[in-house]
Amino acid sequence: MSRIALVTGVSSGIGQAIAETLLKNDWHVIGLSRTQVSNELPNFVSYSVDLMDTQKLLNCLEQLPKIDAVIHAAGKMVAAPLGSLNLEESQEIWQLHVGVAEILANYFADKLSKGGRIVIIGSRTSKGVAGRSQYVSTKSALFGMVRSWAAELAPKGITANIIAPGATETPMLMNPNRQSSPPKLPPIGRFISPYEVAQYVNFIVSPHAGAITGQELVICGGASL
Repeated sequence: MSRIALVTGVSSGIGQAIAETLLKNDWHVIGLSRTQVSNELPNFVSYSVDLMDTQKLLNCLEQLPKIDAVIHAAGKMVAAPLGSLNLEESQEIWQLHVGVAEILANYFADKLSKGGRIVIIGSRTSKGVAGRSQYVSTKSALFGMVRSWAAELAPKGITANIIAPGATETPMLMNPNRQSSPPKLPPIGRFISPYEVAQYVNFIVSPHAGAITGQELVICGGASL
């Protein structure tokens, strides 16, 4: 029986790569993004929804069939030094990264059956980086949340993990809003491909990863060394 994955942020970057990779591996994919995504593959369905609008997001989730994997890949980069933080941006990025993850996990906690997967895209910078405290704080919070969910869901055979990439070659990487904290090339001499991240996700949602849960799984090209 075909498995169904819900993926946020499928219109570009890591979310798009995850959707394409799962589709090639016999998954059905339901994509959520602000922009409607056109895809001729029969196993892909796109919903245009503003993830920041909680009620509209919940209304959308209520229309969906039974889901086997929930993957929250939508994200935003905010970079500014202390003393120049935009508090509205802090609230927005917190809601997008942490709030939406919480909504998704809370909604599907009792709807996922044994073998279900929750995967959140985090960041290898979750331990702290100068000039990115707003972004980093959300990724740090996700670690505690996901470990807590993993402990609760393990007896049900459901896993919850974070995939934490380093500098990944996506439109967000060159966001002009991060001029105060530009990306650094990893020691491997290139940025990470979003499809490398997607393949990691593909493994974590597979039956072979059933014993991996509550982890922050870093893929950083040596940047953490």
